Amino acid sequence: MDHDATADVNAPHSMGTTIIGVTYNGGVILGADSRTSTGLYVANRASDKITQLTDNVYICRSGSAADSQIVSDYVRYFLHQHTIQLGQPATVKVAANLVRLLSYNNKNMLQTGIIVGGWDKYEGGKIYGVPLGGTIVEQPFAIGGSGSSYLYGFFDQAWKDGMTKDEAEQLVVKAVSLAIARDGASGGVVRTVTINSEGVTRNFYPGDQLPLWHDEVEAHNSLLDILNATNPEPMST
Repeated sequence: MDHDATADVNAPHSMGTTIIGVTYNGGVILGADSRTSTGLYVANRASDKITQLTDNVYICRSGSAADSQIVSDYVRYFLHQHTIQLGQPATVKVAANLVRLLSYNNKNMLQTGIIVGGWDKYEGGKIYGVPLGGTIVEQPFAIGGSGSSYLYGFFDQAWKDGMTKDEAEQLVVKAVSLAIARDGASGGVVRTVTINSEGVTRNFYPGDQLPLWHDEVEAHNSLLDILNATNPEPMST
């Protein structure tokens, strides 16, 4: 995302980002890369862009790192109060609408796109997109950040309803690795968070263990290794 002309050029941004949320048969899976950049400099190569709001609701953050962090901090605080007053966990819908309220009411000051995902006993697994203007969109899957531009065609081809947990996890990891391969502002490791009736599972895929696409070269310790390396196999669809 371009910086606002008035903004500090050295403020870390996490868009350069690829974020994804998908529903599957039983819950949701959230995925993200881990690159936070300050212009051309990578300020953090192992960031965690998937942030916990409650026991059962997480968000993926893109855009200004500071903006997305302050929004998630406020929403986490409000949801904690809400849970105490209600005496039961907040729904995904309530969490997403609090994100929407803050994003919409402060749209002139915020530069952040957020994907909310979680599971509750009323509606099961749900994904909500809250893009830059503060709109809220309930979707079977959502993609965001600069890397998402490269993924629309892939999801048109690869998305299907009623996936198993493993199918959804593989789709998310494949999609983030495809975006990392093409988008210079996405990179590092792939993180996923799975949320369903049983709870939350986090997974971590190191950068050197991600699939290689097209003309990508393997990770090496020496430049001499790269010069002698053969080209990787092309992508199989």
